[in-house]
Amino acid sequence: MGKYIIKRLFQLVVTLLVISVITFLMVRLIPGDPLTTLYGIEDSDPAFVEAQREKLGLNDPLPVQYFRYIKGIFQGDLGVSLRTHKPIADELLSRYKYTVILAVGGTVVCSILGIFCGVVAAANHNKFWDSAIMVISMLAVSTPTFFLALLLQIVFAVNWNILPYGGTKGWEWAILPIAALGFHAIGNIARTTRSSMLDVINQDYIRTSRAKGIAKWAIITRHALKNALIPILTAIGLRFGVFMAGSALVETVFNISGVGRFLIDGVSNRDYPVVQSTILVLAASFVIINTLIDLLYALVDPRVKYD
Repeated sequence: MGKYIIKRLFQLVVTLLVISVITFLMVRLIPGDPLTTLYGIEDSDPAFVEAQREKLGLNDPLPVQYFRYIKGIFQGDLGVSLRTHKPIADELLSRYKYTVILAVGGTVVCSILGIFCGVVAAANHNKFWDSAIMVISMLAVSTPTFFLALLLQIVFAVNWNILPYGGTKGWEWAILPIAALGFHAIGNIARTTRSSMLDVINQDYIRTSRAKGIAKWAIITRHALKNALIPILTAIGLRFGVFMAGSALVETVFNISGVGRFLIDGVSNRDYPVVQSTILVLAASFVIINTLIDLLYALVDPRVKYD
């Protein structure tokens, strides 16, 4: 186990370095100049903009800029926003909690409902409930998250006025965005659960359990589901990573100052340090969560060994 963890930590560092290089190069391919965008095209003084570019080191060769950026990361410095002139680490720290709340809430909702629907569909294979759940799952997967978010906002916040339409005051603010994220992902988890369950249900030991007269739902919950969990855990882990990095549209619709919205604003403003650091933090979160999911395999299935 120890060697496996060390190996995964090494892979984590290598992955983040590769992502940092790709992100560093890609943000500089975005059309437009960050300082011209920041100070305005018509009103900006070319001499002033050039002086600011020199001050921020944007005239340095790309390798020099990159290694300065990496050096700052190892020192715990994610840089300073070109637009707000605030430390990016402080900005991310204040916003990260909102994104985590949405990601965790959405994952819990889609996991509970998705696994339940998938188990019911597998237990009623080729019957009415199986077909109905698969149709609903397809609709959930096909519905864009932002459309579902707007629909929930119109119904519950505007028409019925029982939940806030945006912001982060109180605890009610999280209900609608979590519902939008969770309901969209239910279809994916349900389909994965159904497929994994069907593979297990057709195994010999399940048929033996039926021959012994064990109740159907006891077989489903005690034997089949437990042995079908590894693909389900993988899907849940991936979905959590998607929620962390892909909740920008939901945060925008509900006016939530999360990491995703911070990233979108950084791209719009050509704020190189913000884009680089935010993507790196989101990538680190994604890789760490998936590493933890891998370690959970041994708890779910004792046959899994880490060499």
